[in-house]
Amino acid sequence: MSAQAAVKLPSWEPDKWKAWDTFIEARADPGFRQLSWYTTLKIDDGWERFGTVLRDGDTIVGGAIVLARPFAPGKCFYFIPDGPVFLDEDTAAEQEQVFRAVMSFIERKRQTEQRVISHLAINPRWEHVPDFVTGFRESSRYYGTPRDTLYVDLSVPESDILAQMKPKGRYNIGVAQRHGVSIIEDVSQRGIEDFVSIYRETFDRKGRRGRSSSYFHDLIPRLLAADRGSIFFSEYQGTRIAAALVVYGGHAVTYYYGGSRSTHRNVMAPYLIHFEIMRAAKRRGCGFYDLFGVTPQGTTDDGWQDISAFKRKFGGREVRLVPTLERIYDPAAYREWEEAEDE
Repeated sequence: MSAQAAVKLPSWEPDKWKAWDTFIEARADPGFRQLSWYTTLKIDDGWERFGTVLRDGDTIVGGAIVLARPFAPGKCFYFIPDGPVFLDEDTAAEQEQVFRAVMSFIERKRQTEQRVISHLAINPRWEHVPDFVTGFRESSRYYGTPRDTLYVDLSVPESDILAQMKPKGRYNIGVAQRHGVSIIEDVSQRGIEDFVSIYRETFDRKGRRGRSSSYFHDLIPRLLAADRGSIFFSEYQGTRIAAALVVYGGHAVTYYYGGSRSTHRNVMAPYLIHFEIMRAAKRRGCGFYDLFGVTPQGTTDDGWQDISAFKRKFGGREVRLVPTLERIYDPAAYREWEEAEDE
């Protein structure tokens, strides 16, 4: 096994990234935050990027794109979203070899830094922590991906997708259909503006800050250029009353952001939009729909109970990914990072 490593990776040029993106998207559950379009988006948002690719001959067997974020003069932290990544079918010993190679690469990079690195956070899409992963601690901090989520299997016939839903979910889809709600995709400039308007209305109504309009104006064109996303709308009597932004990555389609108007709640438009997303994703060849986060059963109200109850009406399998794991390099700098995060 050999390693190809670069302290700085090239700007987003599809041909240069094709092999890595193909490797990521071939995984059973890769997420999308190791893909080139996403890490380039983060650079535009003030992050830095470096990484390593491990090969066995000409075959990629693992690696990681690492993001670095300054939080104070002369200080930053490292973050691996949805990684490190290794082959699902490899033995534990082979996966350990890849993991240790990635960690060694990061340590060599850290030793060359002229600034203090507070910590490394890894956010892998594992359901269990392998025995060979040591020197990390569980973090209660949110690093951008819910660790509890819901997967709806799209590999089965459409009738089975409906059958595994909760009765209320199926019923409300029928309600929307009987009211004449229609579902469209619109990725035009108007579509982007309408999505942002519905999203902002939803978060304002719930008293939450949410993402800025500029964030979506950066994100959505990047998604569309990479053919990795779309915007769906529910229309009723000519008015767009619900919206969903989805991301395609490998075998999955992910519900990333969305919202609904406060009007015409009785026509159950949000239920139909998600069912039609599943149908469209199934035609595209996606194997499952990631509803991107649910509040764990039996936990105290965290403000997301209502949306979690809504998502659970679509059935599916509840998945608990491992917590974000942190390796602390400098405790004092880490405390400073925590203070910056809490501001």
